[in-house]
Amino acid sequence: MGRFVVVDTPLVGLKVICRMPITDSRGSFSRVFCQEELASAGWRKPIAQINHSYTARRGTIRGLHFQRSPNAEMKLVSCIRGAVWDVAVDVRAGSPTLLQWHAEQLSADNGRSLLIPEGFAHGFQALTDHVELVYCHSVAYAPQTETGLWPLDARVSVPWPLTATDMSDRDASFPRIIREFEGVLL
Repeated sequence: MGRFVVVDTPLVGLKVICRMPITDSRGSFSRVFCQEELASAGWRKPIAQINHSYTARRGTIRGLHFQRSPNAEMKLVSCIRGAVWDVAVDVRAGSPTLLQWHAEQLSADNGRSLLIPEGFAHGFQALTDHVELVYCHSVAYAPQTETGLWPLDARVSVPWPLTATDMSDRDASFPRIIREFEGVLL
């Protein structure tokens, strides 16, 4: 029996992964990752790194981050405490959905994850205090190829659900997208 339901989004390659928990009187058990089951959703690489983030305050925005080639990465993002509005933005050169975004509410309660393919920027806004996320990455972090989009950029127009209460200096300093932006090569 599969432990996931995979749902397509309007952006090719971006998938919502719904975990199917097993529950009984003791509580529940759910699988966060299974390479064999997620291969049909597009995950075809080993996990190179697993990261955990904690965000203290509701309204905080983190991202929108991505790694350029040769370190372009897939991510599987799961919320294990609280709730977030998780956003992926297509930055793939030549994509018909370049600079379009898709968002999902991920929470500890709803069992949803976002499988983000290479060529997407990723970020989130904390909808509750004390949010924790777990990220599975197909490539280890490479600071020399990491970059991002300014989360409030009008060219992307992500309608963050809450007023931004906090953002890192790095995220706030990402450059605005210029008109000539054609995406990133993978």
